[in-house]
Amino acid sequence: MCSGFVTNEEEREKFLGSLEGGCGACVVLLSKYDPLLRQVDNYAVNSCLTLLCSVNRCSITTSEGLGNSRDGFHPIHQRFAGFHASQCGFCTPGMSVSLFSALVNAERTHRPDPPLGFSKITASEAEKAIAGNLCRCTGYRPIADACKSFAADVDMEDLGINSFWKKGESTDIKISRLPFYSCSNDQVCTYPDFLKNEYKSAVFLSSERKSWYSPLTIEELQVLLELCSTGHGTRTKLIVGNTGTGYYKELEQYAHYVDLRHIPELSSIRRDHMGINIGAAVTISEAIVALREKKKGEFSEGEQVFKKIAEHMEKIASGSIRNSASVGGNLVMAQSGNFPSDIATILLAVGSTVNLMTGLEHENPTLEEFLARPPLRCKSVLISIQIPRLEPERDSSSSKTDTKLLFETYRAAPRPLGNALPYLNAAFLADVSLCKTGVVINNISIALGAYGVKHAIRARKVEEYLTGKLVSANVLFEAVRLIKEAVIPEDGTLKPAYRSSLAVSYLFEFFCPFVDTGAAIWDGWLDGDMDTIVEKASKENIINNQFDNNGKQALISSAKQVLESSREYYPVGEPMTKSGAAIQASGEAVYVDDIPSPLNCLHGAFIYSTKPLAWVKDIKFKNKSPPDGVTSVISYKDIPKGGENIGSKAMYGSEPLFADEVTRCAGQPIAFVVADTQKHADIAAAMALVDYDVENLEPPILTVEEAVKRSSFFEVPPFIYPTETGDFLKGMAEADHKILSAEIKLGSQYYFYMETQTALAVPDEDNCMVVYCSMQCPETAHTIIARCLGIPEHNVRVVTRRVGGGFGGKAVKAMPVATACALAANKLRRPVRIYLNRKTDMIMAGGRHPMKITYSVGFKSSGKLTALHLEILINAGIAEDISPLMSLTIIAALKKYDWGALSFDIKVCKTNHSSKSAMRAPGDVQGSYIAEAVIEHVASTLSMEVDSIRHKNLHTFESLSLFYGHGAGEALDYTLPSIWDMLARSSCLEHRVEVINQFNQSSKWWKKGISRVPILHEVLVRPCPGKVSILRDGSVVVEVGGIELGQGLWTKAKQMTAYSLGALQCDGTEDLVDRVRVIQSDTLRLIQGGMTAGSTTSESSCEAVRLSCNILVERLAPLKKKLLEQMDSVSWEVLILQAHQQAVNLSASSYFVPEFSSMQYLNYGAAVSEDDIAFNSSETRAVAPYGFQHLNTKDKALGVQVEINLLTGETRILQVDLMYDCGQSMNPAVDLGQIEGAFVQGIGFFMLEEYLMNSDGLVVTEGTWTYKIPTIDTVPRQFNVHVLNSGHHKNRVLSSKASGEPPLLLAVSVHCATRAAIKEARKQLSSWSESDESEMEFQLEVPATMPVVKELCGLDNVERYLQSLLSSQ
Repeated sequence: MCSGFVTNEEEREKFLGSLEGGCGACVVLLSKYDPLLRQVDNYAVNSCLTLLCSVNRCSITTSEGLGNSRDGFHPIHQRFAGFHASQCGFCTPGMSVSLFSALVNAERTHRPDPPLGFSKITASEAEKAIAGNLCRCTGYRPIADACKSFAADVDMEDLGINSFWKKGESTDIKISRLPFYSCSNDQVCTYPDFLKNEYKSAVFLSSERKSWYSPLTIEELQVLLELCSTGHGTRTKLIVGNTGTGYYKELEQYAHYVDLRHIPELSSIRRDHMGINIGAAVTISEAIVALREKKKGEFSEGEQVFKKIAEHMEKIASGSIRNSASVGGNLVMAQSGNFPSDIATILLAVGSTVNLMTGLEHENPTLEEFLARPPLRCKSVLISIQIPRLEPERDSSSSKTDTKLLFETYRAAPRPLGNALPYLNAAFLADVSLCKTGVVINNISIALGAYGVKHAIRARKVEEYLTGKLVSANVLFEAVRLIKEAVIPEDGTLKPAYRSSLAVSYLFEFFCPFVDTGAAIWDGWLDGDMDTIVEKASKENIINNQFDNNGKQALISSAKQVLESSREYYPVGEPMTKSGAAIQASGEAVYVDDIPSPLNCLHGAFIYSTKPLAWVKDIKFKNKSPPDGVTSVISYKDIPKGGENIGSKAMYGSEPLFADEVTRCAGQPIAFVVADTQKHADIAAAMALVDYDVENLEPPILTVEEAVKRSSFFEVPPFIYPTETGDFLKGMAEADHKILSAEIKLGSQYYFYMETQTALAVPDEDNCMVVYCSMQCPETAHTIIARCLGIPEHNVRVVTRRVGGGFGGKAVKAMPVATACALAANKLRRPVRIYLNRKTDMIMAGGRHPMKITYSVGFKSSGKLTALHLEILINAGIAEDISPLMSLTIIAALKKYDWGALSFDIKVCKTNHSSKSAMRAPGDVQGSYIAEAVIEHVASTLSMEVDSIRHKNLHTFESLSLFYGHGAGEALDYTLPSIWDMLARSSCLEHRVEVINQFNQSSKWWKKGISRVPILHEVLVRPCPGKVSILRDGSVVVEVGGIELGQGLWTKAKQMTAYSLGALQCDGTEDLVDRVRVIQSDTLRLIQGGMTAGSTTSESSCEAVRLSCNILVERLAPLKKKLLEQMDSVSWEVLILQAHQQAVNLSASSYFVPEFSSMQYLNYGAAVSEDDIAFNSSETRAVAPYGFQHLNTKDKALGVQVEINLLTGETRILQVDLMYDCGQSMNPAVDLGQIEGAFVQGIGFFMLEEYLMNSDGLVVTEGTWTYKIPTIDTVPRQFNVHVLNSGHHKNRVLSSKASGEPPLLLAVSVHCATRAAIKEARKQLSSWSESDESEMEFQLEVPATMPVVKELCGLDNVERYLQSLLSSQ
């Protein structure tokens, strides 16, 4: 029995991700045969949740089954590669299968045949096909382009940069160059014929202790339940899709499994004049199809209700989850497991009933009665759900006319398209009539759920009050009071006030069209009929969801990429396809967990502390004896004699592998369980009971304030502590205005690499150890392992081929994972491997540094800054890691403005939290934000436009040199002023500000803001080794110190190799780049590799390659000259063959060490962000001519249009225009991907991602259910990027500059634009209350989540608005 598709130990294990169904990395195609319809059904499922026995008689197709390097790649793989849609590649196989599933199912529709080479799928459907797949690298735009390229309705001009065609080529040429796609089923066989004969009888599968039953009738099910209920202490689980396991995180298995999918009463859908009866085992996807179906020409309000239920269901979970999860299972989870169900809420509102079987008896309670019952007993089974067909009541004797049925559903969630639990969901069903005095509510049903209550409820008191009432502001005001009384979240619910306010917002939204007597929506209606009113109500709805529009509107619309490439160093500078992209898409790329397990391999899992400071007295298991499969429990006591208890080391200190007698933070490893499978190891770790004691220990330090009180600090070496600038006291004396002791707090962020921490340790002969790991710094891990085991370093080999996402988290934090495996392997003399589950990874990761900032700033009345002083308290956690370096990076990014004088006091606080580590742009992103927060505060104090304050305080080259010293470079290198000016011109900034001001004056529930933001980012170029070897056939092998993380390092190294060896000018060197292979890192083959971090490893590695190639060119040039004396031309093959025969050394190594004058340099970019609160299609069209859609982007820096909803706090980013100075890019396509991906990761930090902990410092956002990174429905809808070639930089590697981290800082523009929009909302809120108090002084938290935005816009804004209406009346 297995809860995922796990093959034999000798085979590779495929892409385990979240183990919750939340990331999509493990998606496969499941195909099953329908013997009644004689057809094969194909759909994507999450293999991490799918039980092995449930796929009996089914066929499974992985991405490698679609196509591969041996049989030929599928067009999906080719297009993912060609559109540069794969970086680290770990998510790409799941993406490919999700898209393939959508393509296959689109062909079964009755749409017209598409043009040759295309699918019946629409562009919108193609994008939504991967809405449940996470990617942390790309920013989604290129993935969307690859998906849309299959759509029959795609506009080829909307597709971004790719390797298939060049700019300016015709549409016909573009289509002809796309890898050809055929919808023929012959291309991929998803279901073999021999399986079709397997659907004949009930299935019983049995293992040693577990049984699987697949009954075919209700009677068989009743017998099974009776038999299972008599088992003594055994547990039975009713199964359909098993998706609930991802939510409840069940690890232990059951004795009996009963598959309900083959019972007709549970798996069928029946439709008649009474409504729709949906079997409990019907999947959500099947229910959606049924609810959307209607007979040709048939139209009724009841059908519209079904359609809206279907539309809401499409926002639940992800497509691959909906394909497996059942409607009944969802309702049972809501009834018995407190699951915050959307389905329960929307079906409750329409008066649904259920068919429930207990033993031999059947009953039909209402859904409301069903939810209110105690949890179902083992003999009770939900058989079906009846959704009634609803029609408005007609009363011919009444004076009311035009009776209509109004039905709307709502959900507020971090992601619009699901895969995110709602803060609250709601459904309103109202029978209303139009009379001479207005709209009368005849009947109404209001259902509310997911707000921190056991199950969805009906708001009965609100319904009773509203029934029979004429809709008015006064009536609605009282209804608001009643609904607030009804929605009271239980204790412990996060954001309770926000959730209550959502109920008010949705009530207001439902009735607003009939209440707002001051709006044009009310004028002239009373003389019309109800159809006109309903149409108006629909058009003027408060939140017109941009993701609806009958599913036709694309998530990501057209985008422009301007890449300034150069052929000066060809093929360096060419936007070539990333090396290995196709095999990443097909799933053939080998990651650590893909390496076949060696014979007798064991698996490990960490037991970590849940206490911040305590004695560890003992470790036991819940059942006293070790769980199944456990071989050993490794702790610090098992470190061999001569070894050290060391798990990691950074430049400033080390951290123990395991806690000894005392654990010093929650999440610290205490022990390492080793078992025969990864599942058994994880179960054992979860069942471990640690006996803690706090006797004679001081209280833990859990805040930076407490660290200050107790003087708990890490020392910052003087040589890395930043230098102050100017005289702060003098600057403050010159100031006209001062802000004193203002505070900012910044939280943490989790890496969320798609591949969690993983390693494989294999004992070798002569007391040696080979470790395969996903690691950004194998060299340091090599040293740590040797020290832990007490053996010489030449006895250790650390191998890293590729990393499935790093972002700093696979540097220091990966070391203890590899070391623990090595220690266990050393003790047991057997191979040991580990793949951390997402929960453990999140708890142990540490993440980005939280901090508290107190600042005082002086400034002139003109807005010119004169002085800034900062007191920064950095929460470093329990160990130094890289934390002492944070002071330098924070100040480096903050110095992007001329502060006049700058002083600071930075303390690195030692606390009882897990040690924080480097995360993409560590310190830089916080420093850049601090600068913007101060600037915003100054502008608010002076009541000036913040853009003018920024502009006044941009550096001149003289002030830049004062603040940055030699890192400022030469005057021509300082491109920010020109970028800043180009941005203002190309974005029509002044005009847009005027248009936005007009818009904000006329719009109540939508507000817009705009913000222009610059960045300066300082990077450090590190030493790096390289080695180039030319083999006998002319192919070339390259080794570099840097690790391929998805940043395209291997691709750039190949290009550099081809360019450098091309200096020999032999025949056949034009395609030399195709003869180059970059191979995996091996710490005994190439030493001094250092750490792949800081955005400059690619250029350092390329320079090391160039130096090695120069040596080879120097050796080969005399031979070529000699050969030219004998023949007219010399081919590359002949030259190399002759060199081998004449014993020329064709392997060269080098070690690049940058000169001191060029070790540091600055990167520049800028941003304009436009913020719009809520989305309304008509209003957006009105201002579109002044937006970015119709502007030439070649001179842009960054423009961002976002919108936030005053009723819910939702933020949507409509457009980004970005310009970034990349020097002379070595590969513009690769750098473009880095720029887009970094920006979107920055969106996550500033707007979405909450890395929360409990009072003991233990992480509680521990998986995909609670931690939300950006998805395709939360990124910019239009993402335009200009990769600027700023000319030659003689001190750079072929004039190139970094691209991996600096663009992340530009995402602060979204946050600043959001703040500008909130400012407008607060002005309006103040006017409604006739308040004299200032609403302009506020701080927008990071991240600016929906609750945060809504609170600043006013949790009571609806009440205050209604009160203003009543007062005016």
